[in-house]
Amino acid sequence: MGAWRGLIYSLGLVLAAPAAAQEWVGQAIPAPLSQRPGDPVSGRSIVKSRQTGLCLLCHSGPFPEERFQGNLGPDLGLSVAQLSEGEIRARLVDPSKTNPNTIMPSYFRTDHLRLVAKAYEQKTLLTTQDIEDVVAFLMTLKKP
Repeated sequence: MGAWRGLIYSLGLVLAAPAAAQEWVGQAIPAPLSQRPGDPVSGRSIVKSRQTGLCLLCHSGPFPEERFQGNLGPDLGLSVAQLSEGEIRARLVDPSKTNPNTIMPSYFRTDHLRLVAKAYEQKTLLTTQDIEDVVAFLMTLKKP
């Protein structure tokens, strides 16, 4: 699946993943969205990717090999420092629930979006496993 997914993303297509149900508890989604545990190595790749996560468009992080990193959002380490795993997951799924004025995209929301091309309606930007992989990576940035 990984090689195919890379090809799909390089062609500028989005995986056709319907949004799975999430149970919100306050401002968090405590339960993982996928059956398999998140892989921090895969999560780091998604965060760094200029085609998949696009996180570095707005954020900076521990990526010395990446020359151009954003400064619109806080450094990723600062972003997650005070957040629980469930709160990080919730911010990836739908950051507008905690900040209605955010410019951060909802990586796993399909409703109430504006200006979505017909071909991408009801599809998420990341899969459930992608979300869990990114959560696992971001958890590695938390300082003890």
